[in-house]
Amino acid sequence: MAKVFISGAAGFLGSHLADRMLELGHTVVGVDNLIGGYMDNVDPRVDFYTADCIDRSMMHKLTAGCDVVYHCAAAPYEGLSVFSPHLITMNTYQAGMSLLSASIDNKVRRFVFCSSMARYGNGKPPFHESDFCLPQDPYGVAKYAFELSLECLAKAHDFEYVVGVPHNIIGPRQKYDDPFRNVASIMINLMLQGRQPIIYGDGKQQRCFSFVKDVLSCLEGLAFSENVVGETINIGPDEEVITINDLAEVLAKILSFDLKPVYVPDRPMEVKFASCSSEKARKLLGYKTTYTLEEGLAEMIEYIRKRGPKPFRYHLDIEITNKATPRTWKERLF
Repeated sequence: MAKVFISGAAGFLGSHLADRMLELGHTVVGVDNLIGGYMDNVDPRVDFYTADCIDRSMMHKLTAGCDVVYHCAAAPYEGLSVFSPHLITMNTYQAGMSLLSASIDNKVRRFVFCSSMARYGNGKPPFHESDFCLPQDPYGVAKYAFELSLECLAKAHDFEYVVGVPHNIIGPRQKYDDPFRNVASIMINLMLQGRQPIIYGDGKQQRCFSFVKDVLSCLEGLAFSENVVGETINIGPDEEVITINDLAEVLAKILSFDLKPVYVPDRPMEVKFASCSSEKARKLLGYKTTYTLEEGLAEMIEYIRKRGPKPFRYHLDIEITNKATPRTWKERLF
């Protein structure tokens, strides 16, 4: 059994991953600064610390003796990164470099980085791992820059690394009172309050959504399979492409909600069409989907309903406010 470190362990993906590692009998050390997570996501068996990955001395202490480091933590705010670039890149690139530096010095066997579909930018979907990356926003730039730094340092210091690209993951435990990200959670939280969803642009943006339980076996493989070292692998469905308009329709149907969406202008630099090929994950990790979109959304609704709809918390500073800044944030429309 291994000693596994997970950053972002109170967050959506990190907490599910921690549960999976515990089920497999591994020891789990977790850290989170709670910007994007809930404490009740954390299993009491996790050796958990409220700390920031930017604190290298703390990361050095906590990764000592670990076999595998999963770096799930980030500030995954594509749209907001255009208006709060310092905050987002500090908590994405710089935080990652702090944890990576500590992990290398502690001779961690394998470093698993959870990147983002934002790495691809405005390419031609479905995106393949071999595609040229041209990210469109500072968040995507920070994620891809970390990938390049990780590859560089692995060559210099001879440790194993893997880059996973989970994308548009949905499911229970996602932060649903966050006005800056998680479109499905935002819509559910609004509808459960009897409020209409707000849609940017014409709502014809296309995405694929991954149910969290479908990605866990792949994430497990990123740490323990020998055939993935040095690889970049998309993790998520490519069968159910859906528009944001259609997503709202599906949620309204499940909730028996009288849908009359409110449309606001596009967010600057938002990629219109984004989905990934999962062929490589199928080949190397045996990836397959077991949840339909409707099944995944139904579980999210049940989770949010049980926990209780919440007012949205504008918990992050907007560094740049001008005519391009979305009204949803300036006027707190959510």
